[in-house]
Amino acid sequence: MADIDYFFATISPYTYLAGTRMEEIAARHGASIDYKPVDILALFGRTGGIPPKDRHISRQEYRLQDVVRQARTLGMPFNLKPAHWPTNIAPSSYAIIAAQAAGGGDLGKLVHAFTRSCWADEKNIAEDEVIRDCLAEAGFDPALADSGLLQGAETYAANLEEAVARGVFGAPFYITRDDQRFWGQDRLADLDRHLGDLAA
Repeated sequence: MADIDYFFATISPYTYLAGTRMEEIAARHGASIDYKPVDILALFGRTGGIPPKDRHISRQEYRLQDVVRQARTLGMPFNLKPAHWPTNIAPSSYAIIAAQAAGGGDLGKLVHAFTRSCWADEKNIAEDEVIRDCLAEAGFDPALADSGLLQGAETYAANLEEAVARGVFGAPFYITRDDQRFWGQDRLADLDRHLGDLAA
């Protein structure tokens, strides 16, 4: 069992804004991570959430202001209206699942490569070439984009069921071994503190 189960979506701006800070926190505490990409729109539907485009205009406007502020605070490039959003996130999710099974690269860097491609680099993360480039950037075999599609689909579906069962309702979402739940990249300091308390 991993010390941190990490539920995320490769299309989520807040997953992008998390960067690789969670990996840095985990390394500091010697904690292991299990990466669990999920279908975020299906998760919203299963847990009482609403896709951004269907939310009340006041919520939509606040979200747009908030992500820009967060990106500025973090010093991260951010395109408020990326050319390829929304897009099909299943292929990139399958690639992450295949990479986690294969090993040999940096999964945190891979997740960030996908989210950065969408929110900063104007790339379509549903395209094979983009997926291959992200795999290579993170130290994985680009051919993983073509392998394990059935396993990827099955694991992706299982991740959604697990997320619903364990109280996940958004992304990024972190659950520790002792079932403490942290929602959002702005809760990473709380996750850091909790892991420190566990080790004390």
